[in-house]
Amino acid sequence: MVSHDSYSQARSIDRPDPDRLISSTVNASEQGAEQTDEDLLHRFRVADDSRAFEALVHRYEHELFSYLRRYLGSAEMAEDVFQATFLQVHLKREHFEDGRRFRPWLYTIATNQAIDAQRRNRRHRMVSIDQRVGGENDLGALVEMLAGHEQTADEQLEDEESRQWVRSAVKELPESLKGALLLVYHQGMKYREAAEVLGIPVGTVKSRLHSALLKLNESWYASGKSL
Repeated sequence: MVSHDSYSQARSIDRPDPDRLISSTVNASEQGAEQTDEDLLHRFRVADDSRAFEALVHRYEHELFSYLRRYLGSAEMAEDVFQATFLQVHLKREHFEDGRRFRPWLYTIATNQAIDAQRRNRRHRMVSIDQRVGGENDLGALVEMLAGHEQTADEQLEDEESRQWVRSAVKELPESLKGALLLVYHQGMKYREAAEVLGIPVGTVKSRLHSALLKLNESWYASGKSL
């Protein structure tokens, strides 16, 4: 049975705003530093150990919030969805199957919560593109910008306008393509992990990535830019 205290903690998660971290999770993260995600969730499920739950929140607060902010294009919405995600983790922990990995499960919940939030709050716009696709080198340059590889200060300044355009264009992709793109290129997931999160075959993940890159490339050239 879910205890009142642990349920209250789940509902009062303070979103990982850089200026407002959850103070209670600092000690919890130190205690759970050597434990796997699955170990921590097991402690929370079996012993109702709230510190294990707090350690999971702390472990994913920056990574997951970053993913949600990119997905939703809004820090405010990302805060709400982050909190809703861990509330669902709290409520659905008994449904977590032994032998399953926590991270893909968490991202599945987060992605579903983000989609629900968009249905409630976002106006979808249709983008019509009629432009020839460029070469493989151009796609490679887009991948570099999407993956956010390390750059010098001068390179960052030079590419900032291009990166802003790419971030904006990614938000306009169809949900199915955007989800695959963000999981693989922004979150660094392997195809297999992204497939598990999205509930689709690995081959479909690859085809969606290719389609997403082609659409971005078409949009890029339609805007009169060059890579």
